[in-house]
Amino acid sequence: MMRPARLAVGVISAGRVGSVVGAALARAGHAVVAASGLSGASVRRAEQLLPDVPLLPPDEVARRADLVLLALPDDALAGMVRGFVATGSLRPGQIVVHTSGAHGIDVLAPAAEAGALPLALHPVMTFTGRAEDLDRLAACSVGVTATEGDEAAWNVGEALTMEMGAEPVRVPDEARALYHAALAHGANHLMTLVADCAELLREAGIAQPERLVAPLLSAALDNVLRHGDRALTGPVARGDLGTVRKHLAVLAERGPDIAPSYRALAKRTLARGDAAGLLDASAAAELTELLSDPADPADPAEGQQNQ
Repeated sequence: MMRPARLAVGVISAGRVGSVVGAALARAGHAVVAASGLSGASVRRAEQLLPDVPLLPPDEVARRADLVLLALPDDALAGMVRGFVATGSLRPGQIVVHTSGAHGIDVLAPAAEAGALPLALHPVMTFTGRAEDLDRLAACSVGVTATEGDEAAWNVGEALTMEMGAEPVRVPDEARALYHAALAHGANHLMTLVADCAELLREAGIAQPERLVAPLLSAALDNVLRHGDRALTGPVARGDLGTVRKHLAVLAERGPDIAPSYRALAKRTLARGDAAGLLDASAAAELTELLSDPADPADPAEGQQNQ
């Protein structure tokens, strides 16, 4: 595998991801020569994770770097790249890397036209911007995307990833949107689900819900990763109609904001459990009717009422 030479790295910007990835590249032997960051939080992260690295305007950071690391919000990437090209801040031979999960390398097309090597390196991890994230980065995967057919570029992306201690996973450019949707659905919505769970437990009078659910949720995650749909448990997977009916009733009263997501996820659990052969046909049919949203025009019961 091609190993990049020691590179001068410019970090744009020193947010939660950029500061950590920059620090990981520095730990791998590269030199972070400049970073950008305006907010107080960015300045503090840079002081902690990128000590003695000067904070400069983004165009100046890009000019100083062999590897330009763009750790920016998804919607800001295209404009920043176009701006760099318009101001002559990029040069042939540079490596321009972004860390967005949603974008492939198309967003870096202006940089490629200017002679830079475009790469997308998306760490499959959630970051806090603190020093412990370096250990998390070393234990995670990185979605690598390079120009199709350019094996040397793919090798550079994989080598940079491995230097940071992470595992490279090739993601074709055309698959980036679906790849990122899957990860966001799993990680971001899991956080929402767990927060909703803790909120309901506090509503039920449980003082420290996090301690109550941590072992349960850890075991559930481990089980589904090991066994897939065969690991499904609970009233929906068992076909316990009465219990599901009680859940819907109490949530309508005590957690009306959460009730719709419970219903939606119960439908998905039912579909997956049914496909895995966990429910008999009659139980699946009864649960399908129970979980049909009364506000949904496709609900058979409402259709009968309207006739």
